[in-house]
Parts: sequence; structure tokens; C-alpha cells
Amino acid sequence: MTTTDAVVAFTLAAGLLTLTPGLDTALVIRTAAAEGPRRAAGAAIGIGLGCFLWGAAAAFGIGALLTASTLAYTVLKWTGAAFLAWTGLRMILKPRDQFEPGEMKAVDAGPIAAMRRGLLTNLLNPKVGIFYVSFLPQFIPAGVDPARFGLLLAGIHVAEGLLWFAVLIAATVPIAGLLRVSSVVRWLDRVTGGVFVAFGLRLALERR
Repeated sequence: MTTTDAVVAFTLAAGLLTLTPGLDTALVIRTAAAEGPRRAAGAAIGIGLGCFLWGAAAAFGIGALLTASTLAYTVLKWTGAAFLAWTGLRMILKPRDQFEPGEMKAVDAGPIAAMRRGLLTNLLNPKVGIFYVSFLPQFIPAGVDPARFGLLLAGIHVAEGLLWFAVLIAATVPIAGLLRVSSVVRWLDRVTGGVFVAFGLRLALERR
């Protein structure tokens, strides 16, 4: 896999995962609906910063593991493959019927406080760290610096997330309504689950 192939593949896969509603999406929609676009933008920036910090930690950790030993690489590979396959199968077999962004109750805070809330929400969610540790190694081609390339991929993911959050903030009512349609939520979960399973298998079969 060339560097260009890796960037394109990661951009597409991460883009699909970005569209799948989760805790971060709920926070942005809830903040936009209850507190306005400025505070929602603050929350989105905080979430993006949290993602980049998780991605940086994973990138440098992965870099150390990939250069340290074959055993560490093998353990990381199979752990990541199992996590991705298990998560994907669960999403395919038991997709959600609804996605509720939560109670639309305003919080007495400004954009900076909203950014801090978004940052802490993301940093305190271990699933984000597990995602990066499981997902990034598959898109790091041979011959590149794993840490630096991992930072590039994390930056791409953050940029996609911020673009999606901007769309959410600009169209909170229609998109929030769409994410309450059972068929839409099930479809997103199943497609994303298929992506997880595919990349889990790819990671398991890949040779160093």
C-alpha cells in the first residue's frame, strides 16, 4: 500500500465513521439546539482537540510498538483485529433503532466552557483511544515514520469531524430529525459495522 493509497483509504473509512452518530454527535446537536451555534462550535473544537490528543498518543505509542518488537506488533495487530471485528458484528447484528441526542436543556456557559466540555467528554471516553489504537496501524504503509504519519491521519480525521459538526450546527433541526428515523440509524450502524469487520479481517491477514 502506497502512502497515497493509505491516505485515501483512511479518509474514506474515517469519513464514514464520522457520519455515524455517537456521543460526540449528540453533544454537538444538543448544544446547538439548546445553547446556540457559537457554543456548539466551541464544543466541536473541544471534541476535535480531544480526538487529536488521542490520535497523537496512539500514533507515538504505535510508533514505539512497531519499532520495538515483532511480538508487540503481533499482539497489537490481533487485539485491534478482534476489537474491530467484534464491534462491527455487533453493529450489524444489533443495530440501534434510534439515536437520541439527549435532553435539550441550556447550560449557563460560554463558548470556552463549551469547548472545555467537548474536550473532557472526548478525553474521558476510552472508546476513542481504542478506536485509534485499533484503526491507525492498518493505514500506516511500510517505509514511513509511524508517529508522524499517524499524526497526519489523526489530523485528517479531526478535519472531517469539524466539517461534519459544522453541517450539524448549520442544520440542527433537519439533521437531528433525520437521526431519529429508525431506518436511517439502522442503515448507518450496519454499513459502519461492515466497514469495521472488513478492516478487522484486513488487519488480521496483513503481514508486516
